[in-house]
Amino acid sequence: MALRPAWTDRVLAYRLLWVLAIIVFTLDQLTKTWIVAKLDYPTYWPSEGAITLIDGFFYLVHVGNTGAAWSLFTGQSAFLALFAGITLVGIFFWRRHLGLHDRRVQVAFGLLIGGIVGNFFDRVLHGHVIDFLDFHFGDYIYPTFNLADAGICVGVILYLWHSFQEPAN
Repeated sequence: MALRPAWTDRVLAYRLLWVLAIIVFTLDQLTKTWIVAKLDYPTYWPSEGAITLIDGFFYLVHVGNTGAAWSLFTGQSAFLALFAGITLVGIFFWRRHLGLHDRRVQVAFGLLIGGIVGNFFDRVLHGHVIDFLDFHFGDYIYPTFNLADAGICVGVILYLWHSFQEPAN
């Protein structure tokens, strides 16, 4: 008869996921705290005080997003916070089905969870997500984002890539 592993063993089995999630969350919140301290809200253009890193290409700004990526669901910050909470609970309950025992999947979900929690905190504390990374490509201005958004996007891409690499059982 196999003994069920202790809860500490179960937590340690996902340590890569936890470490990455904590790193992404911490860096996200530190950078947002710095932006809030450095730039008035809202600050979008250099004439308003935005920080030019590469003229005509890369700026640090201070804007708020009450929606999701590309401002989808604008004004629905409370709904998106609830959706983030449900997503985190879903990841917990479906962790075996998602393959979180695999280290590559833990990397993907560590980035994803760290980003989800970072933006969740913003929605609860500020009523919107703090975005500050602003890229311009000629006349096209890429949607402003933050480190949590980057973690979410990279995590999803890594998980999709992993899913297409793995044969179905």
